[in-house]
Amino acid sequence: MKDDRTLRVLRRALKEAPVLRRGLGITVAMAAAGTTIQIIVPVAMQQIIDEELLTPAQIDLGRVGQKVLLAAVALVLGTIVGRAALLRLVRAASTGLSDLRQLTFAHLMRRSVLHVDAERRGSLVSRVTTDIATLQGFMDWGGVGLLTSGSQVLLALAAMYIYEWRLALMITIGVTLYTTLMIWFQRILQRSYDRVRQRVANSLAVLSEAISALPVVRAYGVERGTQSKVAAALEDRFQSEYRTMRFGNILFSSAELFAGILMAAVVAAGLVVGTTPGRLLAFLFLVNLLTEPVQMVVEVLETAQSAASGMRRILGEIDSDVEIPDPVDGRTLPAGVLDVRFTDVAYRYGDGPEVLSEVSVLIPEGGRVAVVGETGSGKTTFAKLAVRLLEGDTGSIEIGGIPLDEIAFASLRDRVAFVTQEGFLFEGTIGDNIRYGKPNATDREIRTAFVELELDSWLDRLPDGLNSSVGERGGNLSAGERQLVALVRAWIFVPDVLVLDEATSAVDPALDVQLRRAMERLTEGRTAITIAHRLATAEAADEVLVFDQGRLAERGSHRELLEASGVYAALHSDWATGTKSV
Repeated sequence: MKDDRTLRVLRRALKEAPVLRRGLGITVAMAAAGTTIQIIVPVAMQQIIDEELLTPAQIDLGRVGQKVLLAAVALVLGTIVGRAALLRLVRAASTGLSDLRQLTFAHLMRRSVLHVDAERRGSLVSRVTTDIATLQGFMDWGGVGLLTSGSQVLLALAAMYIYEWRLALMITIGVTLYTTLMIWFQRILQRSYDRVRQRVANSLAVLSEAISALPVVRAYGVERGTQSKVAAALEDRFQSEYRTMRFGNILFSSAELFAGILMAAVVAAGLVVGTTPGRLLAFLFLVNLLTEPVQMVVEVLETAQSAASGMRRILGEIDSDVEIPDPVDGRTLPAGVLDVRFTDVAYRYGDGPEVLSEVSVLIPEGGRVAVVGETGSGKTTFAKLAVRLLEGDTGSIEIGGIPLDEIAFASLRDRVAFVTQEGFLFEGTIGDNIRYGKPNATDREIRTAFVELELDSWLDRLPDGLNSSVGERGGNLSAGERQLVALVRAWIFVPDVLVLDEATSAVDPALDVQLRRAMERLTEGRTAITIAHRLATAEAADEVLVFDQGRLAERGSHRELLEASGVYAALHSDWATGTKSV
């Protein structure tokens, strides 16, 4: 970001979360009123000392009591008003930052799968969690102090100039010099906290990766190396945080030293200019009222820099371009089964070589197509382009005669389903995961879906049926079982176009038969594109698309391609002998 100043970053936060600034004027006014009321205290103290206690006349305890009572009421009332302002800000901050967290997550959901795959998961999670948490901590604790400290300083200085302009001028010069020095140190602190946020994100990413890869780590006996990697990331984070906090504590301690020096200077200067004891005591009270916000600013400086650093990372994400945007005034797909047409489509990942080149193919309405080819031939890229998880560099893709980039996401996601190879499942029960395809589906509807796909016998073998827990990422189920659940989820979704990437993991023969039958039922009566890793799938398809080195090398029925003795025939021979897998 070009605009890297802390205050501007925080102002941007107010813009992105309007609730933060809603009623902000009233909050600041309340805090200023609390300070104004408290100024009555030094005034009452000065009058008690100079006009009551140090006069030769007899002390009027009644007047002293009235002024003491007035000072006490002012102190209590000012504190109440100030606390009310703080509560208003905390309430607004909690609501506003929750909105900001949702805004950040929503933007992440609009980013392309390439961005999510390129960024480490822990780093992305830190945008929505720890980065906003630091901003929350700042707003809850120091936000009202920064918002109201200016008015408190101005009111205290005004009262000082009324009492003794020479002492007030000395205070003004001292505060100005100290503030200038703190602004200079603040820039150093800002850079330090930027590094801290980076180290935090990196440590979260490393931890997340290590936990997710725990089975692989144990399988290969690399626990020690993994622990060393995690320990190094955590140590790097600790050292960065420690150095930054140590520097911040030095700055905070300097505020206390500054306040002490200022008090001593006021006493010495007051004796020189010959002010009265009451005025000197009132002046010291005002100095304390002045140094309080200065100390708070320095103390809050650490939190503000951490918050601003986190906010910069959040804004960096929010300001990033959405690679595949939802079209403005997007069109709706026509009713009925849809065809899919690729015309001279090419695609490359980043600056790498083309992984698909000049792909042109028409998949008719209700056609069942199997996509085959060696690993890296472009099969999965072709599937992701068909559902617009990726967007082609050149050429065009149409569904139902409408260019894919003109179709509203709501219509596209409502009519086109993509079942991934890994059959991703969310934490929860089997029923919960099925309902991702149809949120309002009843248990009876889900049970019927299993029966229609001839998978009810598998469901009945589970101890709790639909209420069986799948575990995190479906870890309680095998790869084949996870895709089985994903097929039911797609079935209950009732798509008109289905793109299916078969699971490659070996499954037992009985489950393999169930999967093939379910896929046959699922693809009936709708346009289906299946990335085939099983020979039987290609044999049963209406047409087979054969990819080789990013190009559509052959197309035709299973029998026609075998007779052509080309790429497909060679793949078929390898499959049949078990010498190659895709």
